[in-house]
Parts: sequence; C-alpha cells; structure tokens
Amino acid sequence: MEGSKLPKFEDWEAEKIKDPDFLAAAEELEPGYQVARLRMVKGLTQAQLAEMVGTRQPSIARLENGTSAPSLSFLTKIAEALGAKIEIKLIPETK
Repeated sequence: MEGSKLPKFEDWEAEKIKDPDFLAAAEELEPGYQVARLRMVKGLTQAQLAEMVGTRQPSIARLENGTSAPSLSFLTKIAEALGAKIEIKLIPETK
C-alpha cells in the first residue's frame, strides 16, 4: 500500500461524531448511562438504589446524568447492588 496513508484518529473521530448511531454507542459506554439502564431493568428507583449502597438519591442522580466523577469504590458498590461487574480498559496514549 505504498503511497496510501491511514487517516488520523482525530479525522476519523470528527467524521464519526456526526453519526447518531456512533454517538448512541459511545453514550452507552458511559458509567452513568449504564447504571441508569441496569437500575431500570432491575425495576429500582434512584432512591432505592441509593439506600442499597448507603448513599442518598441525589448522588445516584448526579452519577446517572454525568455531573459527578464517581470513585471506583462507589461504582463497585453500585455494581454489586445491581448484580453487575466492572470492567476497565486502559487505552494507550497517542503522541
């Protein structure tokens, strides 16, 4: 493939960000979205989940709407309450 160049990630990302399906898939990776989805599948209110993990409803609301950066220990408690597990991926930095 001499002479052909791979697209830069930034160019690829700029193009993908225009795709609503891509945006929806990216949103599903957010912890708050995942917590809200699992909570609803389990038929729990934010208040019920909060009680299960020893916190208050506003903490769950902030997590779900993306306005807080939860600690790993907080996410672990939530995952346990929802019968889920946490999976973390490390992505190499680009230079």
